[in-house]
Amino acid sequence: MAVIQPGKRRIVASPAAWLVWGAVAFFLVNLAGVVGSVLVSSFGTQWFGTWLPEGFTTSWYATAWQDFQLFDVVSVTLQISLLVVVISVLIGVPASYVLARRTFPGKNLVYFAFLLPILMPPITYGIPLATVLYKYGFAGNMSGVVLANLVPSVPFVILTMTPFIEQINPSIESAARMCGAGMRALFLRVLGPLLVPGILAASILVLVRTVGMFELTFLTAGPDSQTLVVALYYSMSAAGIRAQQSVDAMAVIYTSTMLVLLVIALRYVNPTQLVARVKENPEP
Repeated sequence: MAVIQPGKRRIVASPAAWLVWGAVAFFLVNLAGVVGSVLVSSFGTQWFGTWLPEGFTTSWYATAWQDFQLFDVVSVTLQISLLVVVISVLIGVPASYVLARRTFPGKNLVYFAFLLPILMPPITYGIPLATVLYKYGFAGNMSGVVLANLVPSVPFVILTMTPFIEQINPSIESAARMCGAGMRALFLRVLGPLLVPGILAASILVLVRTVGMFELTFLTAGPDSQTLVVALYYSMSAAGIRAQQSVDAMAVIYTSTMLVLLVIALRYVNPTQLVARVKENPEP
């Protein structure tokens, strides 16, 4: 804890505070070093035992684009991500409405069941899920990857949309019903325009998670259904086949994509709101 004495501007920090800030600084320096080395390597011609490469070039990005067939990989990634986003919204928004507006026995248990895929590491349920998908012939193609990613994505939509629906005054719905609006018209003409910011936030959040999801995609993807993160893993594990600089260029492309998506997501999603929502329903 910092202490400011009257009449002095000097701030005296306790040893524990110095240790915490030192650990944070050490972590950030190491993280910057790792990311920086990959970034520099992706532009370097040769780099052996020196502080900097012998020269710099951008040709490794063109090489990575051709060698790893990144156009096909990016296309598959976009197709899978958009399918997951659309299906998650179609399932999650009505489920969010029920959780926000209805009271029924076992409601907290249902909400807790939706939270489990978010609270648990994906690998814990990914292996049995992949086993079931392979058994029924869904895994190994795009449909299996989409189904696997829906397991954590639908709860993300519910977690995001429920607060938005709760903020809408129920009297608006009552007035619409009194004017003869059915459930379909209520969703499309009344609630729909009001929920656009929430749906957009949920969609971006699901998009970020799907693009960055490795475990579930790796367990269910086939040769023609690999997303960018899985293709990056395979390129790194195939050591000696391709130049390390081209692998680093692919890693920079993936990292840049994720950073752009995260910046967009943080523009529309408030992380503290999501954390508060989890704390409100921690137990069944």
